[in-house]
Amino acid sequence: MSNATILKVEGLTVDFLSDDEPVRAVDDVSFHVSRGETLVILGESGSGKSVSTSTVMDLVDCPPGDIVAGSCRFDGVELAGLGAEARRSINGRRIAMIFQDPLAYLNPVYTVGRQIQEVFESHGAGIELLRRVGIPHPQTRVDFYPHQFSGGQRQRVMIAMAIALKPDILIADEPTTALDVSVQAQILDLLRDLQRETGMALIMITHDLEVAASMADRIIVMNGGKVVETGIAKAVFSNPQHAYTSRLIAALPHGNAAEAPNKRSTAVAGETLLKVEHLTKHYELASGAFSSKRTFKAVDDISFDVRRGETLGIVGESGSGKSSVARMMLGLNAPSAGKAVFAGENIFDMNGKRLMAFRRKVQMVFQDPYGSMNPRMRVYSIISEPWMIHRDILPKNRWKARVAELLELVGLLPEHAERYPHQFSGGQRQRIAIARALASEPELIVCDEAVSALDVSIQAQVIDLLADLRTRLGLSYIFITHDLPIVRHFADRIMVMKDGKIVEEGQTLALFGAPRHEYTQSLLQAVPQPKWLTQAQ
Repeated sequence: MSNATILKVEGLTVDFLSDDEPVRAVDDVSFHVSRGETLVILGESGSGKSVSTSTVMDLVDCPPGDIVAGSCRFDGVELAGLGAEARRSINGRRIAMIFQDPLAYLNPVYTVGRQIQEVFESHGAGIELLRRVGIPHPQTRVDFYPHQFSGGQRQRVMIAMAIALKPDILIADEPTTALDVSVQAQILDLLRDLQRETGMALIMITHDLEVAASMADRIIVMNGGKVVETGIAKAVFSNPQHAYTSRLIAALPHGNAAEAPNKRSTAVAGETLLKVEHLTKHYELASGAFSSKRTFKAVDDISFDVRRGETLGIVGESGSGKSSVARMMLGLNAPSAGKAVFAGENIFDMNGKRLMAFRRKVQMVFQDPYGSMNPRMRVYSIISEPWMIHRDILPKNRWKARVAELLELVGLLPEHAERYPHQFSGGQRQRIAIARALASEPELIVCDEAVSALDVSIQAQVIDLLADLRTRLGLSYIFITHDLPIVRHFADRIMVMKDGKIVEEGQTLALFGAPRHEYTQSLLQAVPQPKWLTQAQ
């Protein structure tokens, strides 16, 4: 296999207009990748990682973007200024990209099978690709629409489409962010297998240090639009030369750091706030001309409760039913059977003003921040919208100051209030979603992968914030996640779901210390981390 350089970027500088003033997103960035090599670009949200690789794919809109300087050569061809026809022969065929937000890039009115067939004209090949990326029951799910998949499963569909034509370079922008640990391991193994089979290069953009450490041949660390450190992965992690890299490693919540002080509630949980009994959600699937109607059991007869001041963690793989439970708790989906009693009243019997009052008291931070925001609204309007609906929360002359306070609480700046969602990275958008949820002063917050898109240092800040709010306001949380070390330090109790059922539940320390169910054991064993990274910590 040749190790010749296939992509070389030199002096890349990109500005974006913000309030008619140029803001430098990428500042004199240079990197290269060889055939068969994995280059990881590591950094926090807003560091310029995604902009750097989007420029390679000619995906930076100009305006508002402006490629000020730089060269990008692919297989000896300068990509800057390339004509539309020549670009089409490269994008998708020779350079493919997996995006951070799959729902924004999958057509909602086509089945995933049809979308894969547009790339790879074979129904059977589409089923095999879904199987390779870990979609269960691919013969059935090839006829599903994107909204019928969980966030992690949609990301796997994107990967199937990207690898269909066996590209020379695969750019993976946070490819495992929404995936649980066991599926994450499958995807990383799949990418390694594809490299061995085809010799393709892989450019992986991530904020997950463990994924970076387990995948990278070389690593680039970015901060503030600049490359601050580069080198062989093991050398960078074992002996970081830049203070920023050292801070990232110190914030890692896994390995030895998993023994750090926890953020679980120290108070005794109060009265029952939410009681769920025999909750069930079945979907009737469309039948073909020669097949009978099929039923998919998303949630299968589960019962649990949440007390005031308590955090219940719900853990499981993509498609286990976690998010379906969350949507029913918000009254967004009707159950097939069962009830959920909040403050003495069944949620599923509520309507009108009663339902509106309930939704003020129970808020949700969604897994997909971009899909839950109006792209035409500024951040100020997004966060203050609950105060327009529930006018007793805050007088209008306090809105501007409170928006600024909430933005600072989640690690953003007050001036970000005047920007639109598309002007932020995925992690920054998730922080905006958390600020919006806090605006209505809820009693229960349902966090559906609320920190999965955030880099490790911001994860710690958000968990600290949620823990502080729980203490001061007596908040309760349902914390849905695939990140086991995070839920270990935040949840008081944990419920493990698989195939729509609860397979294990218990106090956090007891469950992590002595898991009884083999599925729970497999989740704990699947967290990726090279031994040398543990030693480096």
